[in-house]
Amino acid sequence: MEKARKIIHIDMDCFYAAVEMREDPSLQGKPVAVGGSPSQRGVLATCNYEARKFGLHSAMSSAQAMKYCPKLILIPPNFALYRQISTQIHEIFRRYTTIIEPLSLDEAYLDVTDCEQCSGSATWIAQEIRQAIFQELNLTASAGVAPLKFLAKIASDQNKPNGQFVITPEDVPAFVQTLALRKIPGVGKVTAEKLMRMGLHTCGEIQRYSKPKLLAAFGKIGQRIWDFSHGIDAREVQPHRVRKSVGVEMTLVEDIDTLEQARFIFDDLYEKLLSRLKKHQEITLSQLNKLGVKLKFDDFQTTTLEKSTMTFSSESFWQLLTQIWQRRVGRKVRLIGVHVHLPDNTEQNRQKQDQMSLW
Repeated sequence: MEKARKIIHIDMDCFYAAVEMREDPSLQGKPVAVGGSPSQRGVLATCNYEARKFGLHSAMSSAQAMKYCPKLILIPPNFALYRQISTQIHEIFRRYTTIIEPLSLDEAYLDVTDCEQCSGSATWIAQEIRQAIFQELNLTASAGVAPLKFLAKIASDQNKPNGQFVITPEDVPAFVQTLALRKIPGVGKVTAEKLMRMGLHTCGEIQRYSKPKLLAAFGKIGQRIWDFSHGIDAREVQPHRVRKSVGVEMTLVEDIDTLEQARFIFDDLYEKLLSRLKKHQEITLSQLNKLGVKLKFDDFQTTTLEKSTMTFSSESFWQLLTQIWQRRVGRKVRLIGVHVHLPDNTEQNRQKQDQMSLW
């Protein structure tokens, strides 16, 4: 019988805001957020727990945040500093394992199945990591410990801030039985609402539901909901995550409603996308044939259009943009984005790339 994996999910507590509070102790006890300027359509990257008492949260517009909390201290992000500290956090991780999958600057999965420190106890390892982060960096982290990735992520949120939660292999069936479907990673607000309309609120209810009906209603995400609801998650912690797409987007200072207005913004986005692709020297433009565009409207609804048989060019992206523009239906546009999916970096692709260099 295969031994259960020991997976830790570490999530820093309001990381950016916590770093700013560490750098400036006078901010302690005050509502603090890190984000863009309200006058430039900025949004919050994160906020501390004092700010959250006012209903603030990440991705909220800075202008709305200031209305909810007039005394909010809004700080522009310092990503160079955050990356430096994130590197220090990962150095602590590597004392215990090299199997680390970063999700962002402030969270990561660790596989400690074969770690011999702390007598092999994932619970003790998580405690030691959190203690080291606090003692050495003066920051707090929360941790989740479980035999499955999705449960480790859910567990790290159970006792926030500065806490941890453990789900043993024996605990999995009972924990999953009562788990709310909205807590499953990847189940967003729209999917959760659709599930509720179908009378489905917990994983236990999914276990008693028809799989064909679920897949018919939700497709790919339906399979994930089914698997997770049955305590199935075969995904491994991946130390080297392969980037699957490259994109750029822009939140507009003022909403627009004509394609003529969008043209200048689009041209700028296309040039920025080309610039980002230059970092991927091993890829040729001829390999990039799955293109996409994204719009966000003034009612904050988002729509995306992708096609996988197009030639990478400004004309192809503009063609997609003119098509997706029809979905506006009287609404104004507040954000435009363009992106491209990267090809698999297989040996076959590498042989093709040897024949033609993009740059």
